Amino acid sequence: MKALVLFGPGNYKICERERPDCPDRGLLVKVLACGLCGSDLRTLQSGHRNIVYPRIIGHEIAGIVEETGKNYSGEWKTGDVLAIGPMVYCFKCIFCRQGRHELCANTREIAQQWDGGFAEYIAIPEEAVSFGTISRVPADLPPYLATLSEPASSCVHAQMKAGIGLSDSVVIFGCGPVGCMHVVLARARGARKIIVVDVSDDRLRMCGQFGPDVCVNSANEDLYGTVSRETDGLGADVVITANPVGETQIQAMEIARKGGRIVLFGGLPHGNSKPGIDTNLIHYKGLTVIGISTFNLEHYRLALDCLATGVIPAEKIVTHTMSLEDIDDAIRLAKEGKALKIVLKP
Repeated sequence: MKALVLFGPGNYKICERERPDCPDRGLLVKVLACGLCGSDLRTLQSGHRNIVYPRIIGHEIAGIVEETGKNYSGEWKTGDVLAIGPMVYCFKCIFCRQGRHELCANTREIAQQWDGGFAEYIAIPEEAVSFGTISRVPADLPPYLATLSEPASSCVHAQMKAGIGLSDSVVIFGCGPVGCMHVVLARARGARKIIVVDVSDDRLRMCGQFGPDVCVNSANEDLYGTVSRETDGLGADVVITANPVGETQIQAMEIARKGGRIVLFGGLPHGNSKPGIDTNLIHYKGLTVIGISTFNLEHYRLALDCLATGVIPAEKIVTHTMSLEDIDDAIRLAKEGKALKIVLKP
């Protein structure tokens, strides 16, 4: 089969690999589509601490069940179209016992501990079938759009954790696909005013179609003055940093109103993750700071529902579908900010 294999940081190529065997108690899935995300770009360039090379990456997967293991006894059958999230929980640690699987102390992931979806076929191990995030793709949702269920799940989690609701003013840093999903989810939850912030006019233009009230290019516009004006001088109820930029975390504390909620959604680069936040702002303004990096099974189910019902307009977010052989062009488009979401088809 054809696969994108990562041999080490910056060392990847399209290869012919043996089609994986179907696990005894697992599934063999023919990959229909796999999304390319920012973490994939970082992994291709810099590697990942949890990966043993060589490894097929790709973790935003939709596919059709080709074969079930000879001792498989689960609910899926040949021909089922599935959205396959990468997270595999242990269901044993204290966090899993509390129902907080997103904090699982022993999490494993497809595309890290097992090969991922940038290939024609993927073997889904017993652990992922039993303890993973796998759902049937709704009949009216094209599989290539169902790949958004993985990033959308974290967005759903963040929105719920922040308690975004009626009359809230929300500022979102970052106008990539995640930022766009936060816009539509915040609106669906009743946000009164949504302000998006980026340093790219192209990104702001693409995000504009999702209905924010105000778009701010913070490279040449007055962010603080705009937020103050749009919130009657009070600041934002909720600020979401949907990017990997430390400066925006500092700004988030400054533009939040007293009692506001800050969602640190985008992780910062290793070795540069201490941006110098003024913690007195948290202390004296009574801010709540929320960290979100993943999701649990309920968030995954809700995300698929949001995609299927159009709450998240997936067809607008996926701006490019490309073949696996076009990976270099896909990486270039993503890095240049000329695409929102790119989905690769083997």
